[in-house]
Amino acid sequence: MDFRPTPEQELLRRTVREFSEAEIRPHVREWDERQCFPKELVGKLAALGLMGIQIPETWGGSGLSALEYCVAIEELARVDPSISLSVAAHNGLAAAHLYLFGTEAQKQQYLVPLARGETLGAWGLTEAGAGSDAAAMRTTARRDGDQWVLNGSKQFITHGAIGGTLVVMAVTDREAGRHGISAFVLERGTPGMTAGKKEDKLGMRASDTSEVIFQDCRLPAEAIVGQEGQGFVNTMQVLDAGRIGIAALAVGLAQGAYEAAKAYAAERRQFGQPLRAFQAIQWKLADMATRIEAARLLTYRAAWLRDQKVERTSTASSMAKLYSSEIAVRAAEECVQIHGGYGFVKDYPAEKYFRDVKLCTIGEGTSEIQRLVIARQLLGR
Repeated sequence: MDFRPTPEQELLRRTVREFSEAEIRPHVREWDERQCFPKELVGKLAALGLMGIQIPETWGGSGLSALEYCVAIEELARVDPSISLSVAAHNGLAAAHLYLFGTEAQKQQYLVPLARGETLGAWGLTEAGAGSDAAAMRTTARRDGDQWVLNGSKQFITHGAIGGTLVVMAVTDREAGRHGISAFVLERGTPGMTAGKKEDKLGMRASDTSEVIFQDCRLPAEAIVGQEGQGFVNTMQVLDAGRIGIAALAVGLAQGAYEAAKAYAAERRQFGQPLRAFQAIQWKLADMATRIEAARLLTYRAAWLRDQKVERTSTASSMAKLYSSEIAVRAAEECVQIHGGYGFVKDYPAEKYFRDVKLCTIGEGTSEIQRLVIARQLLGR
């Protein structure tokens, strides 16, 4: 085993870090307060190849590995987790679904603009009554001649109000259960598709999260992505990989919180000496650093397995996502604690890391679902 990053990986980390410090950090508070995704950032992200990180160059992407994807997501999250979330959702859900299961024509029409950053991707799975129990979805697609008619709504959709291309799951055969769900691709502006309520969130506020509504939304037969009835199965495969990205996001957020706490402990003085001189603070920082490194290794291992084209990475992905998200919550909490009263006000970054981090244990499968996935893999169904 060789844990040393390649020169290319070191360059990628340095490039994304410098970009994040220069283009994102000065605006973090402004974007958070506006609760609005900065569309002007998309072109700059695309120029770095970050809108199609794992998509082959054939389809307009950068053709990087899953491990390099983790490095990029981690470095964005270190500065602003909400921007990292948008990049991860665009890459790991919408674009990934089309790349893995789309036809050649669909890739040319939809994937290429996504990978080039010409449009943002959204992915519609969750509904008001179908969160962790995704198979309980109510959105339907029925055949009408050579068209599909889509009806229903999706909730908590990243880029639901601003995404230009949406991949959405709908029931096509209620009697078939999980094997009666199919995926469809459509563009914003399609008649019958509208953005609903924009969520007023605790954290990740610069990442758009909205409801999407379908009312007699007509799609051509060729809008179906993958085989009819395989949408749920394909969704689970997309999430296997997507969870690695959320694990990387959690690692980056934890790293940012740790660095903020460490810097504050060096500058803040109490009883005539800096906070970092006190053993209580030293041990907090030592524990944070150790847990973050463990989470990073779990995440990189899952990504490495993905790059080796191991058939299923469910266990490794869920372990990485579970551990990384939960240690990120602890890191953000300790960051606030080390800041004391200043951790509770917006003059310092601690409170934003604390607000942002909780989504990591919820999005793309809650911690409870991750434990269920891991247990099933270990013990059998």
